[in-house]
Amino acid sequence: MSNAYDETERPGPDLEHRPPPGMSDTALDALGKLSEALETTERARGHLYSFHQLTGHADLQLDDAVRLLRESGHSEYADVVEREILGRNVIPGHWTFQIAEAYDATYYRPFAAVEEQVRQGLADGRRHLYEARMKENRRTRGHPDHTAGP
Repeated sequence: MSNAYDETERPGPDLEHRPPPGMSDTALDALGKLSEALETTERARGHLYSFHQLTGHADLQLDDAVRLLRESGHSEYADVVEREILGRNVIPGHWTFQIAEAYDATYYRPFAAVEEQVRQGLADGRRHLYEARMKENRRTRGHPDHTAGP
């Protein structure tokens, strides 16, 4: 049976996704884990900003609740909601934007900077080397939908 796949395809990933000469598989694995951890932190940060936006939206919705309570003759409950919940700190001394800012300054930005520093030092700044190696190991050479690059 003949192989219908094009065997003239350029072999392997582009230079940007190849490890620099002399980089060990263990160092490449370490960069992969570091990158994965940063990506997980990116997701956590996204959830934090979702928390920020959802909490802020809920606080703004209280305006309607207070207004409707007053319109329905329940000013005493409107006063309670307005006094006790509207504009309340979510943790002592903090609204959600302050939590997000502290997370960014204390954890996220330093984490991203260290990942960049390590990646620059070990891989000349090249990104996704672990994934590029995985792609090479999993693709079917010559298959039109398994090409190494664009």
